[in-house]
Amino acid sequence: MNIEFDRDYEKHNEEVKKVWESYEKGKPIRMPCTIYGNNRIILLDDKLNTKGYTFEQYFNDPNIMAEVYCQMDYHMRHSIYADHEMGMPKDGWLVYVDRQNLHESGWLGAQIQYAKNNVPFAEPFLDDNNKNMLFSKPIPHIFDNFEGRAYTMYNKLLDIQKSGYTYKGMPIKRVSFSGIGTDGPMTLACMIRGTENFCTDLIDEPEYAHELLDYLVEAIAYRIKALREYFGYNEVIKDIAFADDSIALLSCDMYQEMIFPHHKKLAELLVENFETSNNTIHLCGDAQRHFKFLMDNLRVFSFDTGYPINFKKMVMDLGERIIRINGGVRVDDLMQKTPSDVSKETKRIMDEVMPYTDRFVMREANNLSPCTPVENIYAMYQTVREYGKYV
Repeated sequence: MNIEFDRDYEKHNEEVKKVWESYEKGKPIRMPCTIYGNNRIILLDDKLNTKGYTFEQYFNDPNIMAEVYCQMDYHMRHSIYADHEMGMPKDGWLVYVDRQNLHESGWLGAQIQYAKNNVPFAEPFLDDNNKNMLFSKPIPHIFDNFEGRAYTMYNKLLDIQKSGYTYKGMPIKRVSFSGIGTDGPMTLACMIRGTENFCTDLIDEPEYAHELLDYLVEAIAYRIKALREYFGYNEVIKDIAFADDSIALLSCDMYQEMIFPHHKKLAELLVENFETSNNTIHLCGDAQRHFKFLMDNLRVFSFDTGYPINFKKMVMDLGERIIRINGGVRVDDLMQKTPSDVSKETKRIMDEVMPYTDRFVMREANNLSPCTPVENIYAMYQTVREYGKYV
């Protein structure tokens, strides 16, 4: 496939606006296509990270964090083709306080370790000798431990914004404190207890597992509500969006017995009225067997998926109650295969879902890998544009 990028960003943005407006109205003119990638795209690609910044430097130097965020936004706007605004921003760059997926575990006291060629990770700290240590302590203040460093970074980024900092001639439009959500109670338990230990707990010590999960749900809800209040948002919201990738490790029976009650409690603590909520979940692993139960019992009507997923079975199983499904070409295929291969896989997925639903959004599955050829992303997008029309 011969790839020639279309650099008419104004025309692109006009099309994107029409695509999303029609999708939100429930009458899409074509399937949307999105790409999500975080700043590891810059930091773990030597061709983009020309200054050799490490994650440790990035996490601790507000000037580096501001620069990398602006570079990532520029990269998305000029090299990553999908249904988002492209070209230079009208008012400036968006900068967030990035902790990758460490905001909850670091807040509870986990030590952050820095790998040389990968993202940082949290060191589990609830071993068999101190597995009850959290129960005797109050829930941390929202800006304790690792989150205290994040709050300091937030204020330093605000100072950089106020100083008149520019990137490619554009200022920082907004600085935000990200991570006001959750990666899920089971995933958090696995991060602080260790995945093997906690999965063993579910079988050998279910009472302890429930006690830990109950503590974590209370802590998660406290943290989210307190942060939302601090930054001027409503503490309780209409619908909840959350993740819990670790449930992909469990059978349906184990999930329903051990984890679901805690998911429901979390939703009830955070939404105005659980019985009328339309909730969203991110599950990026082999979790499809849980989807129908989640829809029927947790009021999850929007799914952000990874792989492996049988999309035809998914849309047929879930039926007309689906509000949105995000899914698409596996990230390893996007990174390793040719544009022609990517186009064929994109078309295959579209052929599976388009006869049954117009609620599908094509995306990378799931979270764009560093060093993915931009030609492959472009091939996926152009295939959606060519074959994804509903009218």
